[in-house]
Amino acid sequence: MEQNLIGTEKFDLGEIMISLCYLPTAGRLTLTIIKARNLKAMDITGSSDPYAKVSLMCEGKRIKKRKTSVKKCTLSPVYNEAMVFDVPRENVDDIHMVIKVIDYDRIGCNEVMGCTALGPMFVGLARDHWFEMLENPRKPVAQWYPLQEHVPMCATSSIPVNKCKTCHSRQTTIDSSDGSTL
Repeated sequence: MEQNLIGTEKFDLGEIMISLCYLPTAGRLTLTIIKARNLKAMDITGSSDPYAKVSLMCEGKRIKKRKTSVKKCTLSPVYNEAMVFDVPRENVDDIHMVIKVIDYDRIGCNEVMGCTALGPMFVGLARDHWFEMLENPRKPVAQWYPLQEHVPMCATSSIPVNKCKTCHSRQTTIDSSDGSTL
């Protein structure tokens, strides 16, 4: 598969709309998964049961993760689900977000349908959206992202920051800070 410098791949896996909002005084970053469209059919019924998994990354390590609800039998799910992350102002340039759209399967492995990433170390859309968020504090900034087979490459490295995996455990973790499931 051919890949150019910014990591866009040559086939369509669909798109996801993401909104970012940063409150610098509170050190709070809100990422909202709004909706997705034109997702790839993963089930024999010609549909999918997609959900999004968001990871807050710092220096290649996952700091926090959140998941949306599963939307049954659709290739154009609407989520409108906000995920809040505590990110102090002094750390906002050291982190990035990895978003994976995953097809939920009751039997067998959940399959990654596509992924994207955003943050200050990427190029193009992912970086522009991040800086637009920082330049417009307290205002949500929405953007469509094309889904890719692998997370886009970091601008400072030729190695992908994270690679999508095809199987995910179903273990549910409770976030002690707010009681939500991860």
